[in-house]
Amino acid sequence: MKADPLHLETPLIESLALGRRLSQRVWLKMEALQPSGSFKVRGIGFACQRHLELGRRRFVSSSGGNAGLAVAYAGRRLGAPVTVVVPHSTSERTRQLLRDEGAEVVMFGQSWQEAHEHAQTLLDADAAYLHPFDDPLIWEGHASLVGEVLASGVEPEAIVLSVGGGGLLCGVAVGLQRAGWSNVTIVTAETTGADSFHRSVCAGKRVELERISSVATSLGAKQIAEQALDVSRRWKVAPHVVTDREAVDACLRFADDHRVVVEPACGAALALAYGGVPVLREARDVLVIVCGGSGVSYDDLRELRKAV
Repeated sequence: MKADPLHLETPLIESLALGRRLSQRVWLKMEALQPSGSFKVRGIGFACQRHLELGRRRFVSSSGGNAGLAVAYAGRRLGAPVTVVVPHSTSERTRQLLRDEGAEVVMFGQSWQEAHEHAQTLLDADAAYLHPFDDPLIWEGHASLVGEVLASGVEPEAIVLSVGGGGLLCGVAVGLQRAGWSNVTIVTAETTGADSFHRSVCAGKRVELERISSVATSLGAKQIAEQALDVSRRWKVAPHVVTDREAVDACLRFADDHRVVVEPACGAALALAYGGVPVLREARDVLVIVCGGSGVSYDDLRELRKAV
């Protein structure tokens, strides 16, 4: 018997506030309402269930952000032990959120790459490693988001989403292919200093950033998945970059308009809608994926606004 998914079917709501700015109908897929705080639980929850079916008994992650929280949540729901390796730069608040989900937190290194490499040393025959974004199982799980939109009867001409390592982008592409929506434009958003996808598309090959200099740390993949670049070649993709200030401002406006707090990483996508970029003004129905994030409070956003 097929197990029930660990993610929720999130609300799809029309945003009159954003619709007025774009002079189009704007729909919000409210992934910020997922139990782990972001869309990540779709793909990671799906992958964790598959790994258990294949005989794995515990999970290892290397993300101190939304992916790690999704693994911890999935492990608690499935009754499987979870170890999350995080760099020393990870906030105490995030570490406590991981512990609250029952995960063992291991601190190692100064960057995600160092934590990722250390996590590999903790694997054995019983353990499955959950990559934050570069895994076909995760993309398949994320594709469920598009399936829910299809079932609702909404047919967007443009989908706006934020890109970090590219897991959500790859999952949306899988979902679009299943839905037969070949003419949808995927409008991607990143912040300056975390724009590895935009730079890679411009260069025609994967570009690795020297460092992440954006406050949108959840977008902080120095290099995207190869599949993400392939999506940019096979689909109509319009990559955009916004400033940290634009992303944070969008988060604050969104909290006022819709009473939901999201991270600057999500604010990057919202900033394109609030800014009314031309590609969105040309689309009859616009879908914005409100990807969420557990890393900030409203007070945090107000403090960030002073610094960017």
